[in-house]
Amino acid sequence: MSKHLERDLEALEQDLLAQSAVVEEMIRIACRGLCERKVGVSEELQAREPKINDHEVEIEEECLKILALHQPVAVDLRRVATVLKVNGDLERIADLAVNIGERNDALAAWPDHRLPDTLQKMSDAAIAMVRDVLDAFVDSDVDQAFDVRRRDDEVDALNRTVIDEVYRWVQQNPASIEPALHLFSASRHIERIADHATNIAEDVIYLVEGEIARHRPNSQLQPPPPPSPATPPTGPPTAAPRLHNPLSDPLSDPTDDTRAEDIPAADNPTGDGSSKDNDQHDRRTV
Repeated sequence: MSKHLERDLEALEQDLLAQSAVVEEMIRIACRGLCERKVGVSEELQAREPKINDHEVEIEEECLKILALHQPVAVDLRRVATVLKVNGDLERIADLAVNIGERNDALAAWPDHRLPDTLQKMSDAAIAMVRDVLDAFVDSDVDQAFDVRRRDDEVDALNRTVIDEVYRWVQQNPASIEPALHLFSASRHIERIADHATNIAEDVIYLVEGEIARHRPNSQLQPPPPPSPATPPTGPPTAAPRLHNPLSDPLSDPTDDTRAEDIPAADNPTGDGSSKDNDQHDRRTV
């Protein structure tokens, strides 16, 4: 990797982290305002949204510029692709924060309607998922990304509990259908924030492992546990077979498997007659 590519990638990731800090603060403001029934939260969130949108476009343009100029491959290409996808999820989370603020302002017209306690738990869980998945992105922590992915089921269960409470509202007092719908919408937006946090967790898995995790359970993605250490043998140690060293016998050929007893006596220097005498006899005979 060239130093210019590394410099551009680091600057790109720093821009994304700056964007994520603003988005995380927006969802904190939105969820706190909803649970504490604060009025006027939506104006503050709407004032921040244009900056988020502009920054999203800038980050995307930087990604395309890096792809065109450097043509990265392997892990560098995954870094650019991950930034592109995380950038889109962060922008959607900011939009959902604005929507929660709008639902909060709408619920202000019914101050006597007490919100379910489960809504606070779900908000805290969604905010924690966003915080932890951004930490996993910074640290390239696959284990934490898997943990965030699993916690999405908890937020889904809390969302169902809030919806059940909304049903009871309407059943007990049909006139409360309008605030019930606002609460239903706010709960759904919080649940969608958790879904986007899950998307970012899957992007982290792709970045580190190079494996697309969407639509696949964790059991198909996590590596198998390391094998247990082998049990040492209990019996006496077995003697290792003695290897033949051809260098110890200068007359032996390591590629010749002929046995000494198979060599004719005339060719065998250890026989009764020497090979020199046999050669002299042959010359006299001729």
